[in-house]
Amino acid sequence: MKGRSALAGLVVVLVACLGACSGSGGGQDHGGAKGPGKSGSYAQEQQNPDLVRGLYDADRHLPRKTARGTRPHMVKSCSPATRKVKHTSRRSSGKRKTTRTWYTTDHYNKCRKVRKGSESYTRVVRPERWCVRLDDVNGKSAVDDRWFRVSPATYSEVHGQAEHARVKFEPRGTGC
Repeated sequence: MKGRSALAGLVVVLVACLGACSGSGGGQDHGGAKGPGKSGSYAQEQQNPDLVRGLYDADRHLPRKTARGTRPHMVKSCSPATRKVKHTSRRSSGKRKTTRTWYTTDHYNKCRKVRKGSESYTRVVRPERWCVRLDDVNGKSAVDDRWFRVSPATYSEVHGQAEHARVKFEPRGTGC
């Protein structure tokens, strides 16, 4: 009976921990408006501090830049080989203990990579990038002409908008 009560107590603690970690219940509101006069997009901005707002200034698409390179061509070369394997057996009867040792030869293929000529390949010098330049970043009029790297989807949304249109997005990085 003692084991069952301990198990029941453990189950209660486990259920309480899982309920606290899931964040469900408890009257908490995890979406929608956060108070009087506050819209859902404002709440989303508060939850995502990486979101950048500003006035659209320009965009730039940098294609992937590649170069031809050469490297050694490595091939697998195998040759037959042998190794000596030690075997032992022990016997005992009463106080007498005897050990018998014998050796066998194990045959196997020894493989290694060797250079055989060279091969050419395409080396990526610069990955493809999509960038957007903003003025008045996060409402600060002193912060102008800042470049941000963005996803292709964000770039296609922003591309072609009127100059100084209000935009907001989550950048992948700064600079271009």
